[in-house]
Amino acid sequence: MSRREKLEALLQAEPDDTFLQYALAMQFVSDGDDPGAALRLDRLLDQDPHYIPAYFQLGQLLARGGDAERSRQILARGIELAQIAGDDHAAGEMQGLLAQLVS
Repeated sequence: MSRREKLEALLQAEPDDTFLQYALAMQFVSDGDDPGAALRLDRLLDQDPHYIPAYFQLGQLLARGGDAERSRQILARGIELAQIAGDDHAAGEMQGLLAQLVS
């Protein structure tokens, strides 16, 4: 059984587990399936809009896929939420990526 299959099985038992959803999205990235990963991260953020790591990862995927405008929107929202949560590290990472997209 592959790692992806294991994560999918775990999610069947715990469909609302945001960490498992995030881990599966990251497995999609590892498997080279950026569109699948982006879809998973979008779903995760619909379910839990305060899951801050998903904003950075989704912003990266969108930028890599050529959707700089949506990437900027996702990153701006992620920065806002990270600052509210006091997560300066995540906010800084997203600000760095956002700065690359603007320049």
